Amino acid sequence: MSDQSPPGGWIPRDPDTPPHGGGGPGGPGKKARRRRTGPRRLLPTWRMVLGAVLLLALLIGGGLVAGYLLVDIPPANAAATAQSNVYLYSDGSQIARDGEVNRVNVPLSQIPLTVQEAVLAAEDRDFYSERAVDPKAMVRAAWNTATGKGTQSGSTITQQYVKNYYLGQEQTLKRKAKEFFIAVKLGREKSKAYILEGYLNTSYFGRNAYGIQAASQAYYGKDVGSLTTAEGAYLATLLNSPSAFDVVSHPQSRTRALARWNYVLDGMVKKGWLPAAERAATQFPEPGKVRAAAGLSGQRGYLVEAIKEFIVDRKILDDKTLAEGGYRIRTTIDRRRQADFVEAVDDQMLGKLDPGTRKADRLVRAGGVSIDPATGKVVAMYGGVDYTRQYVNNATRHDYQVASTFKPFVFAAAVENDSRTQDGRRITPNTIYNGDNKRPVTGGRIRFAPENEGQISYGNITVNTATDLSVNAVYAQMAVDVGTARVKKTAIDLGIPEDTPNFVVGPAMALGTLQASVLDMTQAYATLADHGRRTPYTFVEEIAKGGDKIPLPERTPVQAISREAADTTTSMLVSVVDNGTGTTALAAGHPAAGKTGTGELDRSAWFAAYTPNLVTVVAMMGQDPDTGTLESLYGALGESRIGGGGYPARIWAAYTKTALEATDPVDFELDLQPGAAQPPPPSSQSNPPPETPDDDTRSPSLRPTPTSGGQDNGGQDTGGRTQGGQDNGGQDGGRDNGGRTQGGQDNGGTGTSTGQGDDDTGRGDEGGATAGTQGGTGGPAGSDGGGVFGGPRPPSAFLE
Repeated sequence: MSDQSPPGGWIPRDPDTPPHGGGGPGGPGKKARRRRTGPRRLLPTWRMVLGAVLLLALLIGGGLVAGYLLVDIPPANAAATAQSNVYLYSDGSQIARDGEVNRVNVPLSQIPLTVQEAVLAAEDRDFYSERAVDPKAMVRAAWNTATGKGTQSGSTITQQYVKNYYLGQEQTLKRKAKEFFIAVKLGREKSKAYILEGYLNTSYFGRNAYGIQAASQAYYGKDVGSLTTAEGAYLATLLNSPSAFDVVSHPQSRTRALARWNYVLDGMVKKGWLPAAERAATQFPEPGKVRAAAGLSGQRGYLVEAIKEFIVDRKILDDKTLAEGGYRIRTTIDRRRQADFVEAVDDQMLGKLDPGTRKADRLVRAGGVSIDPATGKVVAMYGGVDYTRQYVNNATRHDYQVASTFKPFVFAAAVENDSRTQDGRRITPNTIYNGDNKRPVTGGRIRFAPENEGQISYGNITVNTATDLSVNAVYAQMAVDVGTARVKKTAIDLGIPEDTPNFVVGPAMALGTLQASVLDMTQAYATLADHGRRTPYTFVEEIAKGGDKIPLPERTPVQAISREAADTTTSMLVSVVDNGTGTTALAAGHPAAGKTGTGELDRSAWFAAYTPNLVTVVAMMGQDPDTGTLESLYGALGESRIGGGGYPARIWAAYTKTALEATDPVDFELDLQPGAAQPPPPSSQSNPPPETPDDDTRSPSLRPTPTSGGQDNGGQDTGGRTQGGQDNGGQDGGRDNGGRTQGGQDNGGTGTSTGQGDDDTGRGDEGGATAGTQGGTGGPAGSDGGGVFGGPRPPSAFLE
């Protein structure tokens, strides 16, 4: 048999030779699959991606089915019968309990339709048409929780009802997963009316009220069936933030609450539930007073509310979770010092009020806070006469101007920024400024010519003296020299919240026009006391529930301003207590630094001061107990005017003396800026008086002052304040015995005067500060009635 010949053109192939020329297994023309090389080997193929997607979809689908089958609708949770929270002093003894259940369930038929619609407009406008869950909102909320971006709602009313009634308020992925499956089941098994009724009966509205009926009674003193549309819209507003939107307990949140209330009403109009004409005529329904539980009487209610607000604001727990109760909260409040604070207010102020005889005494309120500057712990707080009688906490409210207690922040900013005057001189305590009344501020874009208290012109004085006497003209100019934006930044760095009401940049800010709370001011002064190191304040040592401790936020101290800036400011505030408007604080028996302040129209009087280891701010405030309007304190306690160096300083001194009675007096250790050192003290000095009122309380010439020292020649160094002039005659020298400058500023005072200003006859204030007419101590008053012995001065409309 002969071999067959291969076809023509066929090339024999060696089995060990790889195919080429586009040929390969299977014949010529077939391309071989190219293998991946390099980094491409790490990338998944499209087949792998498709397989992963299908597998993920299968797992999610299986998980949803399994979750639906495995998660049952549970019985009502403990929150439906909320427990009490226990608040403890720092030593573990009890302050108070809260959280008593206030709930009355009502059928949906008893709730007015407009009230139901207001709640839907606030929380879930598509409730009747949507499904029980909103997957997008669930994913968003879960992601924010997992990544630590905070909590976010967006849940449907069905989901919120599940959370309120069946689960709890904790923000965990496990709880959110359960919420999802229970809501789906509930949506399939129950009607929308059933779910809405349950939601309205289980939601928390603040004031310890669970459910719409309890809320109606708590805020308006009526059954839910009698609620108007406007009242229902306000209760719906509270669902978003029950504590913050209570305009009675938190008047500073009124603007936000009204904005939310308007949002609810506008939503009702958009949905066709409320005619536009009726909406336009709707007025905000003022809720009634808070009716505090008997267990929160005295200071306990103020403490509990401040601590709750701290916990919610710091996002330790939200208010709904806290309202579930069962928490054991050990606070920083020192039981003994808290009692000392109350006793000081009672002895120095409350015990002297006589509202039956003096109508102005009805207006008097007081607030105070005391902080350990080294730790930031709030050790005592005075909120008012009694939480069950005056429910607004005077220590945390934000509707009174802080007045001249802001001035130290201006000087601290000057040192911090190495600021200079308009003519290039570095600002130190010894820098000379012109302190004349209504002197126009130069160098700024805003025209401003502030009045000094008593409309007194001081001429050229040092910053230290201007601080002692709280001279507005000097500090308004200094704020412009420093830069008002820098002043604001320094105040914020010290601890004043940036969103403080009326915190407006401008030269007037130096006079304390912003409305910081007593607590905020105590924080800022604590930063000064701790050499510029700010430790965020806290009310809470520990929070526990069922053996588990709740994490607390970090409070890492930061160097807010330089030690030099803080300590130099402290050195001037020591002078205020030793020589200026705050000498009443000397009664505490401890070295102290402080500043007085009196608000516009005398509606508030402040004393902010500290020893090296305790910072306390005390404020008196005027408010009509019936209308809540802010009122002047003229005539209160039998005084023509109330100043920070009077009753607030007396309260401060009495409290500080008792609070520190177990400790030895400690001197300040200060590192001062160059050029800040004070001249050597005079060889002899009379003892300071036991009480020197604030410069708003009495005119300067009635105020006892040291009798030796003078500013320049015969002034602060060698002549005495009341014998000599500011340059050659005594700083106050013209006021009592002698003129301000060589026997009286401009011949006996500002303006013209017949007093020649020698030690026995010239008068800088009584006869000359405002166009005086006669020299000599005890002589007739100045021609405009502005002199000391010329009778009561007209009320001042400016800040001290």
